Parts: sequence; structure tokens; C-alpha cells
Amino acid sequence: MSVQGQPKKTLKEIIADEYRKCGQDPIYFMKKYCVIQHPVRGKIPFHLYPFQEDCLTDFKDNRFNIILKSRQLGLSTLSAGFILWKMLFNQDFNALVIATKVTVAKNLVEKVRVMHDLLPVWLRDGGNSSVEDNKLSLKLKNGSQVKAIASSPDAGRSEALSLLVVDEAAFIRDIDEIWLSAQSTLSTGGNAVVLSTPNGVGNWFHKMWVEGESGTNGFNTIKLHWTCHPERNQEWRDEQTRILGVKGAAQECDCDFIGSGDNVIDPQLLMWYRETYIMDPVEKRGFDGNLWIWEHPNYNRQYMVVADVARGDGSDYSTAQIIDIEDCSQVGEYRGKIDTKDFGNFLVALATEYNNALLVVENSNVGWATIQQCIDRGYGNLFYMSQDLKYIDVEKQMSNKYYRDEKKMVAGFSTTIKTRPLIISALDTYMNEKEILIRSSRLIDELFTFIWNNGRAEAMKGYNDDLTMALSIGLWVRNTALRLKQEGIDLTKSMLSSAHVNKYEGVYTPNHLKQNPYEMNMGRGEKENLHWLLG
Repeated sequence: MSVQGQPKKTLKEIIADEYRKCGQDPIYFMKKYCVIQHPVRGKIPFHLYPFQEDCLTDFKDNRFNIILKSRQLGLSTLSAGFILWKMLFNQDFNALVIATKVTVAKNLVEKVRVMHDLLPVWLRDGGNSSVEDNKLSLKLKNGSQVKAIASSPDAGRSEALSLLVVDEAAFIRDIDEIWLSAQSTLSTGGNAVVLSTPNGVGNWFHKMWVEGESGTNGFNTIKLHWTCHPERNQEWRDEQTRILGVKGAAQECDCDFIGSGDNVIDPQLLMWYRETYIMDPVEKRGFDGNLWIWEHPNYNRQYMVVADVARGDGSDYSTAQIIDIEDCSQVGEYRGKIDTKDFGNFLVALATEYNNALLVVENSNVGWATIQQCIDRGYGNLFYMSQDLKYIDVEKQMSNKYYRDEKKMVAGFSTTIKTRPLIISALDTYMNEKEILIRSSRLIDELFTFIWNNGRAEAMKGYNDDLTMALSIGLWVRNTALRLKQEGIDLTKSMLSSAHVNKYEGVYTPNHLKQNPYEMNMGRGEKENLHWLLG
């Protein structure tokens, strides 16, 4: 007889009780029965730290979990244990592991396999022994399985998923498409665990984390700073800085979005610009309301209008930056979707309004249609450059001397393999030295997602860099062609001696422009006033 007169449990009953406890509580299951392969200590019991127990509780209680983590916290092993628990105690449970490389995903499946093989016989073979076992998958007799695949846009599309685990999600290029394709298979009640160290701001992982914190996307957020590990101290953290560098340690240890990533412009610097200069425009106008104005034209100042023309695929914008040449301040900005010819008319009107500003239009692809419209309108201060970059001569274009060598001089700015690094370098220099006054929140948002990708500065996948490129071109032109030397400024001002103020809102117009700058010849003697473009 047992204590208090209760009959002693049989071995079968004890096993049944244990089986039931394991099925109800993943923490109990892992702490008591899971063995892991430690890289130094060999096979050891899986002794969970408090933060790991909290994670398991969150995994169990929340459908979608996103984890912002420090390095080497055992989260891959913990995820493997959670997958195994789900597979053992659910029929036909289908888990999919996605990582940056197939080898990384395979390693997580291997952790599941090792844990499974080291379980007590009654727990492992109670109808749940493996029937399919290879390097990329493990399937049990109860129909449950786990597979490992590398990231691809259609990953998980055809899978009927019970659980999706995405490892190092911030480093997977097509993660937004993967998540979209997985939604249909998760819609019937499947769960997801997304984990990663940070990799800069603006990417899918950062976006999901921010939305999760605000409670707008259904993700439960779990932040695991390096200090959550009870065996780590400041000495360990200092050693990581020595090993990884300041930026690498911020990424791998501190859960620091701002300090991590491959941003062209330091995110800390961008935060400074946002806190120091960003302000609402004094006016939003234009035909679509997307022309933002911070300063109206001062007729004692010289300006340039720099434009980047949309490719026409619907994913990008035509943009324009209005820059005060002398103090390098952003006084206006346009971003919208507009027909190339209408954009040309818009730019002529805008540049004319800003004291016959130097008009710089990027001439790649559809840019030529916009430039041609500016030429057809007879705009006299259009930027030209040498095709071979031998010279960019403002004096020539101001005195019309470029017509002597027109075959070598090209209207607009040409973004090429040669010029692109130059304009990005100008952007970097001006911003790091804080020599430009940026007021646009749209522009700063773009700069947060402007990254180095295989040595090329460009927008993150799914984002735009149209405002950034217009600004970069403008800064390079200012620095290289105008130079802001006194003779350059005086030369620009001397152009105004041949200008007069017309009746149209006090706009400076060169004498040779006889027609209303907002007026366009439509043929057959008809004319149209395009002042509506400016609102």
C-alpha cells in the first residue's frame, strides 16, 4: 500500500502520467527529458534558463512570436525543442524551418533529430518513432514532420503549415515575399516563430517588430538583450566589442536596430537630423498636393531644382529637390506619380518660380522625355554635362557656348557606373559634416532604408530612393559645378542682369522667354496655361 492508503501506481500508470505532463507543458518536457549536444560538454540535459522558459510560455500562448535577440542565447536549440514537443504530441503536425542558407536550416532540423533520438524509449517510440529521416527532414509515425529549406520567394507556398520557424529573418532578402506566401497556409491556425539579431532599420524584420510593439500586426514581441543570460557580465560584453567591433557588437549583443545594418548614412546621424531639422512644410500644393514648400523664393537667393524621373513601372516616384545654392538648405521637395511631359512642364514652372533656378534633370531612361519637354519650352538655365565627365562648365551653359560642342555636351545629369559613386560620396560628405539642412521627413525615411547591397548604394528591397538620388545629384552638382566659390556665385547672379520680373506672381524670367512660363503651345495656334501644375 502507498501512503494514505492509495494503491501504488504501476509503471504503466507512471509513464502515462509523465506522458500527459509532457504533453501539457513544454517546459516540463524539455527540462526533464530533453538532451542536447553541447559543442564543448557533449551530451547534456537541457537545463533551461528563466528567459528560455518565458519564451516557451510565449510560444505556447501566442500564435505569432517575433524575437529580437542577442547572439548565442540558445534560441535555435529552444526552437528545435519546441518543434519536437509539437511533433510528439500532435497528429500530422507540419513544421517548416527557413533560414538564410539551407545549411543553417538543416542544422536546426539536426537539433530536433538529436533531441528525438536521445529521448527515453517510452517517449520516443510510443507510436512516435521516426519513419523518414534525412538531412533536411524528419517524419514521425504519427504523421508529424519537420523540413528545412533555404529562403526563396515561394518558400512554404505549397506547404500546409502548422508551424513556421524563420531563423535570422533580418538577413533574408525575400522575407516579405516568403511571409506573404506563407499566409495562406498559416491562415487555418498555424503558428510562427520569427527570430533574428537586428540588421538595420526599415527592413521587413524591423517593420514587423515595430508594428508588433504597437500591437498592430498580431505579433507577440520578445526582446532578449545580452544581459538576460545569467552567465554573462560586462567583461563578456567588452570582449564582444574587441572581437566584433562596435557596430558588430551592437548588432549581435545589444538588440540595437540603429547601430546595426549596412546603412549608407549612419542611422545615429539620421536621428540627429530628424530631431534637429525636420519640420512640417509651410505649404503643400501642386496639382496632387505633393509639392512641399518650406521657404518661398527669396529674390536675393540662388536656387537649383534637381529632378529624378520615375522609370514608369508604377513602383517609384518622380521627385524634385529645391536647394538654396548658397547655404545648401532644402527649401522645397516634390514626390509624386506624374506623366513625364507634365513633369517637364512642372519643373520649368517650378524652376522659373525659384529665380530661374539651375534645372538639373537625371537623364536615364524616361528622363529624356522630361528633359525634351524642358528644352521645347525654351528653359534657358538647364544643366548640361560632358558625356566623358571631362568638364561640367556652368559658364558655358550660361553663355550658350556649349552649343559649339553640343555633340559632347548632354542635357541633364547622367547616372552611370562612373558617376553614381561620386554622387553617393557627395551625399555622405555633406551629411557627415552637417553641411546640409534637411527638412523633409519623407527624405529621412528614405535614407533610413538606403543601404549598401553588394557594394552598391540603393534602397532596400520594397523601398524607394528617388528623393535620395535627387538630393545626391544636387549636392554633387553644387560641389563640383558651382563649387560655391565667390566667382561661381557671382557668375550665377550675373545671369539675373538679363532677367526681369514678369507679371506672373513676381517670377524671374529670362528676357528671351517671351511667353508665359506656364503657357505651352498645343499646336494649331492653341495654347494651354499649365499653372495648375503648381496648384
